[in-house]
Amino acid sequence: MPELPEVHALAADLRQRMTGRTVGSLLVTSIAALKTYDPSPSDLAGAPVGDVERHGKFLDLTIGDLHLVVHLAKLGWIRWSDTLPPLTRGARKTTAAARLALEDGSGVTITEWGPKKRLAIWIVHDPAQVPGIATLGPDPLDPSFTEERFAAILAASGRAQIKGVLRNQGVIAGIGNAYSDEILHVARMSPFKPAAMPADDVARLYVALRETLADAVARSEGLAAAELKGEKKSGMRVHGRTGEACPVCGDVVRQVRFADSSLQYCATCQTGGKPLADRALSRLGIPLT
Repeated sequence: MPELPEVHALAADLRQRMTGRTVGSLLVTSIAALKTYDPSPSDLAGAPVGDVERHGKFLDLTIGDLHLVVHLAKLGWIRWSDTLPPLTRGARKTTAAARLALEDGSGVTITEWGPKKRLAIWIVHDPAQVPGIATLGPDPLDPSFTEERFAAILAASGRAQIKGVLRNQGVIAGIGNAYSDEILHVARMSPFKPAAMPADDVARLYVALRETLADAVARSEGLAAAELKGEKKSGMRVHGRTGEACPVCGDVVRQVRFADSSLQYCATCQTGGKPLADRALSRLGIPLT
């Protein structure tokens, strides 16, 4: 899933390519993806692209007096083309969710893989009209996101597991499954640790959060959309690296599986050498060691 660093880079790339150009048309090929009906896609035709911004994991394209807002969900992406190729019938049925064509023949294709279609598109007068944006927590890279503010968020979350708190978009915007794994590894902290924690732990986690995200944003700076997925994967320390060696201590990277996701961690670095129970195996009645 694209998270804050990738969406930040996508916004920067599209801003550089699209600002000042005029929209020719928006074709929505996945009706389920379009969450609004008024204004309509046709209302974007003939309007200039004013800016491309990010709100958490949401992309926001200002087009004339309207906003085209996109949430890429787990398997969505945006592909830029200097010259848009024909949209085949197969692509319409399988991967293409929408296509924004500019008058000069360039544009973007919004795609989503997999059988579960969760990608979402809104056309609104104000981004705050999108429910997910209206309820977003603070941006963790904003200057106003101080250690004191972070400490208050954690204290208010009480006994909730820190992994879930970091991923909760209504608490902190933009962090998903991958970067929460990375932040907790850098902080040498268990994903199941309660959010309300001593001040020293808060300070360590705050530094890990800010540095991990800032580093990912810096690595993605200037990259085109086509290069971002590879950059994200190559920069991961533990996420998606089950069975590989931890880059810090050399222990094996382990995972905990859930119904529709998993997390990765290093037991030596994060849990005092104790492996965490794999929730998927425990539900099946398989003994855990």
